[in-house]
Amino acid sequence: MPKIMRTALRSLPVLVLATGVAACADDKSSSSDSVAAGAATVTITVTDDGCTPSPATAAAGPINFQVKNSTATKVSEAELLRGDTIMGEKENLTPGLSGSFSLKLEAGKYQVYCPNAKTEKTDFTVSGSAAAAAADPAVATALTDATTKYQQYVAAEVDKLIPATRTFTDAVRSGDVDAAKKAFAPARYYYEEVEPVAESFGDLDPDLDARIDDVDNEASWTGFHRLEKGLWADRSTKGLAPVATKLDQDVAKLKTLVATVKFQPAQLANGATELLNEVASSKITGEEDRYSHTDLSDFEANVSGGQEAFNLLRPALDKIDPALSATVQQQFTAVLDSIKPYKHGDTYVDYSTVKEDQRKVLTQKVDALAEPLSQVAAKVTL
Repeated sequence: MPKIMRTALRSLPVLVLATGVAACADDKSSSSDSVAAGAATVTITVTDDGCTPSPATAAAGPINFQVKNSTATKVSEAELLRGDTIMGEKENLTPGLSGSFSLKLEAGKYQVYCPNAKTEKTDFTVSGSAAAAAADPAVATALTDATTKYQQYVAAEVDKLIPATRTFTDAVRSGDVDAAKKAFAPARYYYEEVEPVAESFGDLDPDLDARIDDVDNEASWTGFHRLEKGLWADRSTKGLAPVATKLDQDVAKLKTLVATVKFQPAQLANGATELLNEVASSKITGEEDRYSHTDLSDFEANVSGGQEAFNLLRPALDKIDPALSATVQQQFTAVLDSIKPYKHGDTYVDYSTVKEDQRKVLTQKVDALAEPLSQVAAKVTL
C-alpha cells in the first residue's frame, strides 16, 4: 500500500498510459538487460534540495532513468510525472542506493517529483517523435493476447472480491467477531492479487487499504485495516458497521473502474514487480497486517498475482529471451515453495510466530526473484 503523499497524485490511472512503461525495480540490478533497447540515458540525482535530471531534455522514444540517492535523508524516491499521472518511479532509495526504470515517452512536458525535497518538482522535456518499433508479428500477437487476458483476470478476481468482502463485512455488521476474523484474510487475498490496478485509481486504494500510519487521524480511517484493528486490537465491532458498509461500496467502485482499464505489455511486467515490492516492503516486515498477523496470506496473493501477469507474458518472452523467461519462472516457484511450510490446510500460521532467521530466508527468495523480474518490462516494451 503506497504512502498517502504518493497516492494523492494518482488522479489518472497509471495503468492506462499512452506509452509503454518498463520500470526496473531492483536496486541491485545494473544489467543492460534491464534497459529498453536503444534507450537514451537520463541520470536523476536525489538530494534533500531536490531531484535534478541530467540532461533535462531528451528525444522521444525509449529512455532509461538512472536514479541515485546521493546524500538525501528526507527523500527516498523519485517519480516522473506527466500532469498528475505517475509515468515511472523508483522508491526506497536510502543514501548511497541507486536504481533505474525505463520508459518509452512521447513528446511533451514532464516533471521529476521527489516528495519532501526542498524543491519537489523539476521540469523535464521530451521532444520530437518516437520511431515505431519493428516487432516480430508472433511476439506482437502474443503480447496483445497477454494484455487482453490480464484484463479478464483482473475483472474475474474483483468479481470474487465482492462476495468475499461481503461475507467479511456482514460478519462485522452482525457483531460476530470470530466469523469476521475468519473471513478477513480470504477477502483480502483477491484484493492483494490485483493491488497495483487499485492503486492507479486516485484515493481508492487508501480508502480500501490504508494503514493507521497513512492517515492524519483515526476518525477518517476506513478500509480493511481499520476493521482489522477493531477485530484484533479492540476485540469489538462497536462503531464499525459504517466502515464495513463503505468497504463494500469501495469494492463495488473498484469493479466499475477495472471494467474500463486497458493495459500494455510492459505494464503487466511493471505490475508484477510492484506486487513483489509489496511483499518486500510490508509483508515480510510484518507491518501490513500488524493486528491479525495474516501477512503470509497477503504474501501469497501478491506473488500469485505477479506470477499470473508474468505467465501471460511468458509466450512472448520465451521468444524474446527464453533464458530470462525460464529464470523468472523458476524463481517464482521458489518463492511460493518457501511459504508452503507455514500453511496448514487453507490458512497460514500467525506471522508473529515466524522467526527472524526464517524471515531472512523468505527475503532472500524474494530478492532472487526481484532481480530477473525487474528486467522483463524493458524486454516487452514495443
